[in-house]
Amino acid sequence: MSDTLSTVFAALADPTRRRILAMLLEDDMAVTDVAEPFEMSLAAISKHLGVLTRAGLISQEQRGRVKWCKLEPDALREASVWMVGFGLVEPVNLDAFERFLAEELGGEPGTGSGAEG
Repeated sequence: MSDTLSTVFAALADPTRRRILAMLLEDDMAVTDVAEPFEMSLAAISKHLGVLTRAGLISQEQRGRVKWCKLEPDALREASVWMVGFGLVEPVNLDAFERFLAEELGGEPGTGSGAEG
């Protein structure tokens, strides 16, 4: 297993980080908005976001005074391929999944509904 894959699985091991990823599936979010539903400090959330960023699962960027988080779904590709190799999961067609999400969220595939800046 590559170091990158180990880092991804370590990041996914925590339920708080998995919940953050699920939240970011819908749209980019400001760090303060990510922290809102959790009963922990902003500093604790920032540590979780740092783990997810180092694993390549999310990216963070400063937009004015606000730091935004964005899901990086391609980071899960290597983990998905590894699990498929063991027959643990069915292969996922990421293009079809993107089209499904776009239809469910009412947008066009590839356009995203995230905040642009």
